[in-house]
Amino acid sequence: MEGRLYGNEFRTTIVCVDQYDERGVPAGRLYNPYLAEGEQFRSLMEFIRKMEELLNGTRLPQAYAQPRSFSGGCGVSVEEPPDAAVREGRIGTFTLRVLFRQNSSWQGSVTWLEGRKEEKFRSALELFHLMDSALSDELAEQNKLSAFG
Repeated sequence: MEGRLYGNEFRTTIVCVDQYDERGVPAGRLYNPYLAEGEQFRSLMEFIRKMEELLNGTRLPQAYAQPRSFSGGCGVSVEEPPDAAVREGRIGTFTLRVLFRQNSSWQGSVTWLEGRKEEKFRSALELFHLMDSALSDELAEQNKLSAFG
C-alpha cells in the first residue's frame, strides 16, 4: 500500500452532538484530521455547510458534479492534523465516512458509537434520518434516567 496518499483517518469525521431539542435541531462539534481544531455547528444547515466545506477543501471524496448555488463557493484550508484524542458528544457521537458524492448528495457509512451500530446511507437525507433515530432514542433514554435520578 505504499504510495497511498491518505489513510482512512482522513476520510473519517467525528460528529459530537451536544444538544438535540424536541424540534430535532442538533448542535455540537465536528472533528477531522484536516481541521486544526473542532468546528462547532448550531443547526442541521450549519452542519451541512461545514461538512461540504470540509469535503470540498480536502477533495476526499471529490464531488461528482459541481454543486449549484446563487453565489460563489468557498473552500476550507488544510491544516496540520491535530492530536488523535477521543471526542464524545453529550447526547450522541457518530463517526461519519463519506465515500462518494454523487447526485449532489453524500453516500457512505455512519457509526453510532453509543449504540454500537453502523449503517450505510445512500443520501444525506438518509444519513440525517439515521442520526435522528439514534439521537431521539438517546434523548429518550437520558430523560428516563433523569426522571428517576
